[in-house]
Amino acid sequence: MKTANSSTKALTILHLLMGDYHPRNFAVRLWDGRQWPAETGLPAFTLIFNHPHALRSLLQSRGSDLAISESYIRGELDLEGDIEAAMPLGKYLSDHYWPISTTLRIAWKGFRPSVNGGSKRNGQRPAMLSGELHSIERDRQAITYHYDVSNDFYALWLDQQMVYSSAYFETDEEDLDTAQTRKLDYLCRKLRLRPGERVLDIGCGWGGFAIYAARHYHVQVLGITLSQNQADLANQRIAQAGLQNQCRVELRDYRSLNELAGFDKLVSVGMFEHAGEDKLPLYFQHAYELLRTGGVFLNTGIALRVNESKPKGPNFMSRYVFPDGDLVPINATLRFAEAVGFEVRDVESLREHYAATLRHWARRLEQHRGQALAAVGEPTYRVWRLYLRGSIYGFVSGALNLYQVLLVKPDQGRSGLPLKRSDWYRDNR
Repeated sequence: MKTANSSTKALTILHLLMGDYHPRNFAVRLWDGRQWPAETGLPAFTLIFNHPHALRSLLQSRGSDLAISESYIRGELDLEGDIEAAMPLGKYLSDHYWPISTTLRIAWKGFRPSVNGGSKRNGQRPAMLSGELHSIERDRQAITYHYDVSNDFYALWLDQQMVYSSAYFETDEEDLDTAQTRKLDYLCRKLRLRPGERVLDIGCGWGGFAIYAARHYHVQVLGITLSQNQADLANQRIAQAGLQNQCRVELRDYRSLNELAGFDKLVSVGMFEHAGEDKLPLYFQHAYELLRTGGVFLNTGIALRVNESKPKGPNFMSRYVFPDGDLVPINATLRFAEAVGFEVRDVESLREHYAATLRHWARRLEQHRGQALAAVGEPTYRVWRLYLRGSIYGFVSGALNLYQVLLVKPDQGRSGLPLKRSDWYRDNR
């Protein structure tokens, strides 16, 4: 098939696939330079087909974003302009099931993208985990896949404290470092930390909360993670801060802790999404047992909107970002927590804060593209760019939310909490 003939057929197929997408605020550019202009004048973005194989990814995308995402990771499909503006189109293509008449017309066109040569197969390798789902060993593999990419890579776009969870903003214009520091202090205040208390940080990342709480609230903190890279850097940072006598980070699974009632306070920020819905009863039960009577557990995690369907098969996030990650609606989280004996004292949505945080991360990553490519290569850079920008769309659209849930292990009905939240907003140190 000649190039001109190939691109002519490709444009015809694109008209069939996206002709009813309105307003079509984007342009299309093919591998030979031919274009399909936007119908709205100046395009918000241009979808670039660098190779005929990129068109095949659209034809294979029924019910999943995996084929389109892999085409972008390999560089067959690219985008110029506002990548966030392209997310609704991506969802449309992933979710859409074209009628049989469209499928037959495409087949009749006889478009065979493979005849123009092989596509590039370089790319970030998808996660290939082994063992029982959400076993300790398999969870370790999943965490290693995501978090052990490169500490230098994460340092390029996270804040100075390397906090890999939503910040807490005062204004839209606030910088990321200030907002992340405010978030750490907000966690401490919600927990009502007091000097000398023993705190467990489940999924502690690079130690941002542990260091902050030990330094400013004079508590003893044990942080745990399944990432060797995180544990090594966290303990290095703890030593540099001179806080070895107040906090430490261990490489271990929360299920391996057996210190019954050994902690005054528990905090988990962005970890329980990795636990798996089937394991959430165990997750909350074990947290309940580790907490002393009258203690407080602050659990922060991403939730799926209740009317959003979970993917029925592999998708971009499960293959390339968070293998075995599992999002549940907030009502399921609260039900599991209450079932083991926790009392739900407060639930706060921070959805807009996470969208703002992700925008900071995405911009910083794109600003450091050259350093990122040197650290991890083009395919991995593309995975993280797509993941961050796509997640923004999830939070802005409301499909995803972020909740801080404050739980108490009551002492014969006594919560030990004040009547008002006002102490969260004043300095108690």
